[in-house]
Amino acid sequence: MTQTTRNIVMIRPAHFFSNPETRASNRFQKPGQDDAAAQDCARAEFDGYVTALRTAGVSVLVIDDESQGNTPDSIFPNNWISMHPDGRVFLYPMEAPNRRRERRDSVIARIRAEFAVGEVCDLSAFEDEGKFLEGTGSMVFDHDHRLAYVCLSSRSHPEVLAALLMQLDYQALVFDAVDRGGAAIYHTNVMMAVGSKLAVVCLESIQPASARQRVREQLQRHGKQIIDIDYTQMEHFCGNVIELADAAGNAVFAMSSRAWQAFTPQQQATLAANGTVAHAPLDTIENLGGGGARCMVAENFLPRHR
Repeated sequence: MTQTTRNIVMIRPAHFFSNPETRASNRFQKPGQDDAAAQDCARAEFDGYVTALRTAGVSVLVIDDESQGNTPDSIFPNNWISMHPDGRVFLYPMEAPNRRRERRDSVIARIRAEFAVGEVCDLSAFEDEGKFLEGTGSMVFDHDHRLAYVCLSSRSHPEVLAALLMQLDYQALVFDAVDRGGAAIYHTNVMMAVGSKLAVVCLESIQPASARQRVREQLQRHGKQIIDIDYTQMEHFCGNVIELADAAGNAVFAMSSRAWQAFTPQQQATLAANGTVAHAPLDTIENLGGGGARCMVAENFLPRHR
């Protein structure tokens, strides 16, 4: 399995707002106006980001969220679904009850129309036990080395992780990561990203120092050049980036404009030297949703129908 894909799935929001069911564990969510104007801004930001990705050569399958129902975080599909090159699709157990409604058969049917879906592996029964693993929010994959980086939180349970890794035949490097206030970081993908050659990581968030060193050494052992970001940069979503690919297989680094502007000039130069940078303003989505550019992308490694 290669590290990057050109094909992604994104869900255009029907009723985006700051989810009250996720605020307790997501310190990235900020208070703001949850009104029609905010929803209009979120849809405009979504559309602008899709345009930036397509311009960079990424193939984006946009699926509209359903207008009925309470799914304020549907814009972040990477938490409930992952799609793999052997045709398997995994569905994940979600902590917030209203997020569980995002798992829709109609989304999978839309994907099936263009891609070869074999087995659907549903892990959502773990919700009945109060155990969660929120997809590629909880896990940052190094597919080339069959490894998942995972920071523990209420949304990332070791037992669910073990069940998934057994099916994928992957290993995991598990650690604790905290924000500047000492609270557990809710998702691994807001504090680190792993690409084919680069890794962006907020090393200072990893506690204790021995765990920090383990992560650093693992990344270096697998040939990753580390872009070390600080807490302020993490809070500007510099960790919430993703490496995708264009039609020729060249790297595309997708992120919000806020994140791009928060990287230092030297870090920007490193990213630009290794691929195309695609960014768009996502301030409303990041502020109210507490997630950003990477959270909005569900990577699609499924084979296309011939």
